[in-house]
Amino acid sequence: MSRLRISAVSYTNSKPFAYGIEHSGLENKIDLTYDIPSDCAQKLIDNKADIGLVPVAALLNVPDYHILGDYCIGSVGAVNSVFIFSEKPIHEVSTIRLDPQSRTSNNLARVLVKNYWKLSPKFVTEGEADAFVEIGDRTFPHINSFPFSYDLGEHWLKFTGLPFAFAVWASNKPIAEEFVKELNSALKLGLENRDKVLEQLPHYEGFDLHDYLYNKLDFDLTPEKRSAISKYLQLVRDL
Repeated sequence: MSRLRISAVSYTNSKPFAYGIEHSGLENKIDLTYDIPSDCAQKLIDNKADIGLVPVAALLNVPDYHILGDYCIGSVGAVNSVFIFSEKPIHEVSTIRLDPQSRTSNNLARVLVKNYWKLSPKFVTEGEADAFVEIGDRTFPHINSFPFSYDLGEHWLKFTGLPFAFAVWASNKPIAEEFVKELNSALKLGLENRDKVLEQLPHYEGFDLHDYLYNKLDFDLTPEKRSAISKYLQLVRDL
């Protein structure tokens, strides 16, 4: 039987999951790669992976997707790594540059701009802009460098009253329940060892990684997060 191909995200927010996979013995049973979120999604869409830690927006492009297990990359309010950064207040912004590494956060920005802030700026993929979407570890060094920063997890909660799931473990085909349980156990192991994960991470001046992994990120795929996924996907369809 061929090994399952799994694509996981390479950002700090998924390091606990990586630790669990690598220390549970699961890594020896799978073909594992680490990718940026947009590539992780594309691999699942193109059937170059069987399972991925995929941005939830990508689910719209996976015809037979299955959300697996009890864990996700999420937040209840501010997540501290998904932002619109700007030199001016959001209501004065006329152009927003999207993040080439993102699917979910780009669409989350568009959803919030349209439905929460009720604005209609131009979205661009390159070049100069009044504001820009940025996600992941690249945000850590300059969270306080811009006059205006908008945490999209925080503003989603204000808009909907719901938490948010930025990425979920999903497959493009049915997966044996025995393997799903093994994956779930590995992810749980990683979350239980976040202190060990922190020992292996680089230092970011002015950024509290302990607070990020323990307080800002919320890894449980709760019923409320599942409701948020459904609401978000419908809002993206309506853009």
